Amino acid sequence: MSLKAIVKSVISGDSLVLRTGAPAQGQPAKERVLHLGDVVAPRMGTSTREDEPWAYESREFLRAFAVGKPITFTTAHSLPPNDDVPRDIGNAEIGGVDLVSELLKNGWAKLKDLKRDPTEEDLRRRELEAEAKAAGKGIWNPHGPKARQVNYLMPEDSQGFITEWKGKSIDAIVEQVKDGSTLRLRLLLPDGNVHQFINIALAGVRAARASSKQGEPSEPWGEEGKFFTESRLLQRFVRAQLLSLPTSTATPFQSSGNAPAPAPATIFIGNVLHPAGNVAEHLVAAGLARVVDWHAGMLAQGGGMERLRAAERTAKEKRACLYANIPTPSAKSNGAAINGGSRSFDATVVRVWSGDQISVVEKEGSKERRLQLSSTRGPKLSDPKQAFYAQEAREFLRKRLIGKHVKVHIDFVRPKEGEYDERECATIRVGNQNLNVAEQLIERGLASVVRHKRDDEDRSPDYDKFMAAEQAAVSELRGIHSGKDQPAPKQPLNISESAHRATPFVNGFKRQGRIPAIVDYVAAGSRFKILLPKDNQVLTLVLSGIRAPRTARNPSEKAEPYGQEASDYATRRFMQRDVEIEIYDVDKSGGFIGALFVNKTENAAITLAKEGLATVHSYSADGLSWAKALYDAEAEAKAAKRNIWADYDEEAEAAAVPEADDNAALKTEYLDIIISDVRTHNGLNFSVQILNTEGIASLEKLMRDFSLHHNSAQQHVPVIPKNGDLVSAKFSDGQWYRARVRRASPIKKEAEVTFIDYGNQDTVPFTHIRPLDPKFRNLPGQAQDARLSFVKIVDEKSDHHFEAIDRFRQLCEGRKLVANVDYRESSLLHLRLIDPLDPAAATDPLACINADLLAEGLASIDKRGCKYLQSYPQVVKKLTASVAEAKKARAGMFEFGDVEEDD
Repeated sequence: MSLKAIVKSVISGDSLVLRTGAPAQGQPAKERVLHLGDVVAPRMGTSTREDEPWAYESREFLRAFAVGKPITFTTAHSLPPNDDVPRDIGNAEIGGVDLVSELLKNGWAKLKDLKRDPTEEDLRRRELEAEAKAAGKGIWNPHGPKARQVNYLMPEDSQGFITEWKGKSIDAIVEQVKDGSTLRLRLLLPDGNVHQFINIALAGVRAARASSKQGEPSEPWGEEGKFFTESRLLQRFVRAQLLSLPTSTATPFQSSGNAPAPAPATIFIGNVLHPAGNVAEHLVAAGLARVVDWHAGMLAQGGGMERLRAAERTAKEKRACLYANIPTPSAKSNGAAINGGSRSFDATVVRVWSGDQISVVEKEGSKERRLQLSSTRGPKLSDPKQAFYAQEAREFLRKRLIGKHVKVHIDFVRPKEGEYDERECATIRVGNQNLNVAEQLIERGLASVVRHKRDDEDRSPDYDKFMAAEQAAVSELRGIHSGKDQPAPKQPLNISESAHRATPFVNGFKRQGRIPAIVDYVAAGSRFKILLPKDNQVLTLVLSGIRAPRTARNPSEKAEPYGQEASDYATRRFMQRDVEIEIYDVDKSGGFIGALFVNKTENAAITLAKEGLATVHSYSADGLSWAKALYDAEAEAKAAKRNIWADYDEEAEAAAVPEADDNAALKTEYLDIIISDVRTHNGLNFSVQILNTEGIASLEKLMRDFSLHHNSAQQHVPVIPKNGDLVSAKFSDGQWYRARVRRASPIKKEAEVTFIDYGNQDTVPFTHIRPLDPKFRNLPGQAQDARLSFVKIVDEKSDHHFEAIDRFRQLCEGRKLVANVDYRESSLLHLRLIDPLDPAAATDPLACINADLLAEGLASIDKRGCKYLQSYPQVVKKLTASVAEAKKARAGMFEFGDVEEDD
């Protein structure tokens, strides 16, 4: 009886494997082996024996003729089964052609010696064999078979083999299908003399495992996947493309320089291409294989991964096979809301937390949103091995994103888990090309890709691009994949720990002028933590000229009105920006007082004042070169009623100002000064230099030139000075200064002089006096005579007089102070002295050294000598309170009870 089947494969020139059914209920397809009767063909080799001559050619003839075609066969008798696969001896036809006759006619088989009387068919076959033999066909070719090397085992040097053939297209024959995505190929290497057997896993996919042993169960859909590939590719010509060894991307920081040489691989990863297409894509579309994420890097070129993802979507939509029970995908669209906010929006980046987290503010809102870059994991700063790259990643994002407009799409929300808070995971795109910043990080080796679970749909839409970028970073040994041990960054030196630590740096900073820096943290509206990357130092910067409302430092403390708003605005405007700073001074806590500039021109203090989030601090502002711009900014904020000035009433403020008269107080005039000389005869007088003026800068230049002039080798003519002459005089410190002669004595040959730039006086011998060169006469003297406003120190007869003088020197001499001019008496300035480092001065505008001397009982209110006293009622009130404080404490002259303050 004739039977029908499909030729699955050809074992040799006289043996075929027939498929008599399809897989059912996870069981493999039914098969049987048919050995053609009365003929024998050369046997194919194995790993333990070589091919018999002409074996490959004989099998190839029958393979090309029969594989995949319907066959009709009859069996003469059966052989013992092999692994439950029936074996028969018989005859077969394909398309009406007798296979034995076709083999004999082409010389690819020999007739066996018959032990029976020949039939007509036997005689016909004998004639066919004789004709082939006479013609030298097939195995009868007198020249013998072509020499060939067949390597049945995988290459020993796996890496070398993949390096040589990676990406190249190689002719091959599929010799075995182990499961839907794992094949055994015979590579027909281009020189034609070498056949290399390899095992290959289809790139980008993994099919369910099919059983390889009798009685071993297959995974669900494993047999169907194997049948799908087998029926299309087994013993067909294909083109193979090797891509990689079966090693996923190395986990950063786990590589070892002393690792042993890798063992020979048992499988390669690559593409197997049939003229009808890539079977991997068809497997996935049929729901018989899943996409392997980490292969994305291998398939980056040519859109291979995109086609697999499209096939995967098709299978999921149809719920085919492996995807039959997947959960219903959540509806995700660009317009859908998430956590009450828009899923897609434009925003500005205001903070970079780490190499994979940033904060943004929506373009149309004010709420700050902290976002995690989807499917991205940055290096950890807490891990010494990763700290260097963690800082590099954070710095890359800072330079790339801070202050920039970006497009945000929330991909998913990662729920709270353990110690990790709920986090919105997003794709951040920047620039005209809408580049994904996470992909840029990964391709530079500054972040790795999160390995999601197989059915985890919460991932970046660019996940495959991420994998490709990581593959490139690994192959180029970039960043975290370099294997280099980079030392952890050193902690920046905090030079604002204390005033003692900070003070030595002030003069150096002043000489530098504007210093490049980064705003590392915003503590309050006008207080910043500044990083100096060049010197790896951090400092606290307090903006000069303004006072921003205070923020609450702890939950129990209440913030001043608009304190939080000022802090938030400064954070969004200046946080992590590249800036320039100028340093003017240092306060008592070690904070540096100065200015902060963004984009070279924007002054942070002026910006805050213009926004109505800071007020001008007059006594520190008036000495600044940009004081006018600061006052104008405040005036603009008042006019617009911004923030602090929301309830400002200009008319009411104007009405509160009393009309001026001859005895009215002078308009507030704060000056930065330094007391250069103190004179104690006839009470207490002193000389001051007014800082932050062109005169001081000119004086510094003049003194440099003056020193060079007097140190030159030129001869100087002796001089006999006269009263009132301007001269050069040598002071006791050995340096020459400009001076005016007060009184000259030709008999003693010495003169009393006043040094006009510093105010101090000395008696100088004529030999230390020279004519003043005309080129040094143009600049007016920089010292001005002054006295304390409203008060006078205790009388010389008092036991506390010298204590008062010493205390004044301690508080004032040689120090930079702020002075308010309360009265001008010809060239004598009546000054209220303010210590800018005194915390009280920041909150009490009437705090001054004049009042401090009263409070210590070392001075009294000058009721007789101060004609303008009544013009300052608030000041008088403050001074009177200071006197009362001294009396209560029995300080100074009140040590032994009440005394008359002004005698």
